[in-house]
Amino acid sequence: MQPTPEALDLLRPIGWPDGDAYREALAAAPGARLARVVGQHRSAYDVATRADEVIKVQPPLPWTRPRCPPEQRAAVGDWVTLDEAGKNILALLPRHALLKRGAAGEHHRQQLIAANVDHVLVVVGLDQDFNPRRIERYLVVIRASGADPVLVLTKADECEIVEDCIDLLMEVEESGVPIHAINAKDPASVAVLAPYLGPGQTVVLVGSSGAGKSTLTNTLLGREKMKTNAVRGNDSRGRHTTTFRVLTPLPQGGCLIDTPGMREVKLSGDEDIVDAFEDIEALGAGCRFRDCVHGNEPGCAVRAAIEDGTLDEARYLNYVKLRDEAEAAAVTQAARRAEEALALKNKHRRTKDKLGRR
Repeated sequence: MQPTPEALDLLRPIGWPDGDAYREALAAAPGARLARVVGQHRSAYDVATRADEVIKVQPPLPWTRPRCPPEQRAAVGDWVTLDEAGKNILALLPRHALLKRGAAGEHHRQQLIAANVDHVLVVVGLDQDFNPRRIERYLVVIRASGADPVLVLTKADECEIVEDCIDLLMEVEESGVPIHAINAKDPASVAVLAPYLGPGQTVVLVGSSGAGKSTLTNTLLGREKMKTNAVRGNDSRGRHTTTFRVLTPLPQGGCLIDTPGMREVKLSGDEDIVDAFEDIEALGAGCRFRDCVHGNEPGCAVRAAIEDGTLDEARYLNYVKLRDEAEAAAVTQAARRAEEALALKNKHRRTKDKLGRR
């Protein structure tokens, strides 16, 4: 039994895209009901079967096991099928985008942030929160997700050097990332984000605590849904006013996922930094030697660009840092996946041995 056309109509306000690929995936998935994950708890999920109906359901048993890879579990924004009673998740539908980062700590696992998002709105305050190097890090992570980044600079009404700040992001803008400076409290100012919020679209907000994500969410919703806190004056940091990820339908027709503030954005191991630093990659192609490491080699186009001021040295150093981090994370990620594959192989072997002894 599959959802009826009438049931699918009820899912469009929470982002059901209704494309051919989704219809085929749904036809192949077991389950009587289709739902979207709107909240996640330690041992259960909140799912919506329509805009005004949210129910708590249980995950499949494999998801609860410690060795289950995080990317095989559902995240906020995922589409799932449920059993006929609507109490258990049966299957996870394929994703068209998955935003993730390296989990905090040293255990080298991935943390899922949001699934099936079309745009990631990077919310950055035009105060001490403004940091071009951290913005570059966000863009590396987002471009690996399959979603499109959008940079939203908040507190424009409190900043006297808005254009100067945007000038510092010239390479970001030239790479095709839209940049919007807004007053998150003003609906007229926030209206510039309307193209990303229409029916069938899903956006996720990411950024530091105190950047204005909750304020922006309230303005987009037209009501005070998210609690907001003042930031500290000495460093412009705020406390986590959003403590969990939640998907909310918007009056504009799309859906929004708000996330807790991120103090650390670790690479997961699946990133390719080339797209975020196309200008440096292009310069490197002009070096005299193919294996140039941009040190003291003669004919180095990158060093020449730094010396004549056409390339910001801080941007280049951040490129090197992220490149090395991405390579190290990729090696660690490959080792972890090999270890998981070996554990699964050994498990199947033990199961086969037990069956053979019966």
